[in-house]
Amino acid sequence: MADKVRVGVVGCGKISGAYLGMAKNFPIVEIAACADINCEAAKQKAAEFGIARACSVEELIADPNIDVILNLTVPKAHVPIAMAALNAGKHTYAEKPLGINREEAVPMMELAAKKNLLIGCAPDTFMGAGIQTARKLIEDGAIGRPVAFTAFMLCPGHESWHPSPEFYYEVGGGPMFDMGPYYLTALLNLLGPVKRLTSSATIAIPERTITSKEKYGKKIQVETPDHIVGTMDFENGCTGVIATSFATCFSPFDWKNPITIFGTEGTLKVPDPNQFDGPVYIQTIGDSEYREVPHTFVKGYGRSVGLADMAYAIKYGRPMRASGQQAMAVLDLMQGFLESSDSGKAFTPTVPYEKPKPMPADLPFGTLDQ
Repeated sequence: MADKVRVGVVGCGKISGAYLGMAKNFPIVEIAACADINCEAAKQKAAEFGIARACSVEELIADPNIDVILNLTVPKAHVPIAMAALNAGKHTYAEKPLGINREEAVPMMELAAKKNLLIGCAPDTFMGAGIQTARKLIEDGAIGRPVAFTAFMLCPGHESWHPSPEFYYEVGGGPMFDMGPYYLTALLNLLGPVKRLTSSATIAIPERTITSKEKYGKKIQVETPDHIVGTMDFENGCTGVIATSFATCFSPFDWKNPITIFGTEGTLKVPDPNQFDGPVYIQTIGDSEYREVPHTFVKGYGRSVGLADMAYAIKYGRPMRASGQQAMAVLDLMQGFLESSDSGKAFTPTVPYEKPKPMPADLPFGTLDQ
């Protein structure tokens, strides 16, 4: 159909199923082809999800009928694939992070602007009913002025379950670059731009041993910090602590609500930013305990809602929510945590940030605002 945006998928690994399963719920999106350096992986995904064509990465990027390249490769390939897509005249939407550092990402952003093409980037979990409901509560003044926050993501790492976990410990990986995008994107949407941050980062476990069955026993040399603790000052006056770790066991923090926003008139428990529809809890002056707040936005979305939103932006010329600019601001902050630790000084963000428009609350599932 002429009104559809045709998408080609590059990278048919573990995360691709989540995208392909949800994409079918958006009439504006057509997954037209898929590709992978492993040709069999592409063929299997095409058969599983009814995709008409499986081909090489080079063929997909060169295909004049493809409008958007959905880039689901490992982090170090995000920018090279995006640059190839942009040079071929295609919009690109990538898994997080946007790149492994701002130095490689800046030329990509400049190329997209020069060619009048869009860059989108995960996560799009902030577009789910959980974070959107929490954002509305804050903006409506339900907890008064936000004063402080805590945000925790603490675990032992991924080598016990992931079939190919090496990239989690390479530059561009680690808990900040892997899980930080979810937490920082949520915090930016809840609290707005960051004024400054400080950090301590370390490689707590220099060598890892894979215990998942595919590569059982293989040793991994850890190249990037696997434990990062930082403070963040937001321009609205809210200050708080974020901790991300692949070096902690039996962490007692609340996995369902790992972010807490403290206000002058109440406290908000924010759902897991790696999910879409987690529960939101609030306790305000006069409440004897926390109470769950019903979601005020559309539930049921998963990975690909950001891609669909991008398709609407392409068709109707409006801004997109999971934008490259937002992802660039997040990348700047993530790198800032590492740089602050190295220098022993506070880091001031170098990339401006503006909150995207809230999600529509009154449109049916699968339809976004034009």
